[in-house]
Amino acid sequence: MAAAQALATQPQKAGWFRTASANGWFVLILGGRWTLSSIESLVQPISGLNPAAGRVRIDFTQLTALDTAGAWLLFRLVRRLTHDGHQIDLSGASPAHTALLTRMQHVVEERQPLARPLVWPIRAMVERIGSTTFTVFRRARNLVTFCGMCTVALTRTLVRPRRLRLISLLSHIERIGLDAIPIVGLLSFLIGIVLAYQGADQLRAYGAEIFTVNLLGISVLRELGVLLTAVMVAGRSGSAFTAEIGTMLVNEEIDAMRTMGLDPIEVLVLPRLLAMMIALPLLVFFADMMALIGGAVMSLVALNISTGQFLTQLSSAISTTMFWIGIIKAPFFALLIGMAGCYEGLRVEGGAEGVGCQTTKAVVESIFLVIVANALFSIFFSSIGI
Repeated sequence: MAAAQALATQPQKAGWFRTASANGWFVLILGGRWTLSSIESLVQPISGLNPAAGRVRIDFTQLTALDTAGAWLLFRLVRRLTHDGHQIDLSGASPAHTALLTRMQHVVEERQPLARPLVWPIRAMVERIGSTTFTVFRRARNLVTFCGMCTVALTRTLVRPRRLRLISLLSHIERIGLDAIPIVGLLSFLIGIVLAYQGADQLRAYGAEIFTVNLLGISVLRELGVLLTAVMVAGRSGSAFTAEIGTMLVNEEIDAMRTMGLDPIEVLVLPRLLAMMIALPLLVFFADMMALIGGAVMSLVALNISTGQFLTQLSSAISTTMFWIGIIKAPFFALLIGMAGCYEGLRVEGGAEGVGCQTTKAVVESIFLVIVANALFSIFFSSIGI
């Protein structure tokens, strides 16, 4: 071996290296402790190392310690030299040193992103549409199955009325109906004002401001009153159903009910469904009255239509049938909202994140089902001439 040419020298306790040449090999002799405490002084010299020979031998015989920091520095050197076309030979490396360098290779491979398979955009779109369609049909099937389970529980309760939990039913009626009166009343009052103002603004050009009362009465009693109330109740009470039942499921309270021989559908779902079907029609009636009051106030202020004129025009514009059309929709909307909220609550998985995810799904499903049902009701009533 030719005389060694020292490129870097450190005390024996610190990490050091020197280079030499022998028989066409560029030899890198490592020594001392290549650890985190002494690696800083080796980074720049190692990074600037550029062997002229094509074959490089790294000698580990004088290396006393090697940790992950030193192994990472050596691995980067070996990878750079290999990429430049050098032949690398590790001489005198102990099994521990070899295992540490191999671990560095595995870490780099794990960090590299996996190549995405090439998928044609049209194929990907068709796959997404198909997957979404199957998911929707599967969820619809499960919801129909859940409706059947609720029907069975309701039948058992009708056969034996003592099975109905009256205290729970009254409590939910209070929470769904009575507690919602302020927000429902305020929003309905404001909706009435907006409808009267916008209708009067459009009809003024034709000198038909009085027909603002017709527009207000028909739209509120037939469509908007029940629809907006159902949407508010879905966001307020439907989400509460999901959160309450989902939290009980996460805390294993529902499993405890089943262990005690209690049916969760009968104990948790049925009182909520019945309370929703009782409270929502009452809320719809209250919302209709508040919207009409709001419209009457705006008509008096903006159109100088007195209360007597308003009531006279309203009675000639609407009929009892029109009022009952909105009220009849309410129990069906309530059933959809309650079933969606309870169904999603029983499907909660995981912890708080699962509860939040299912609560969001319950609100979206409830509003979607309510709008679809309202469209079907409109088509049905129009087909029979109502």
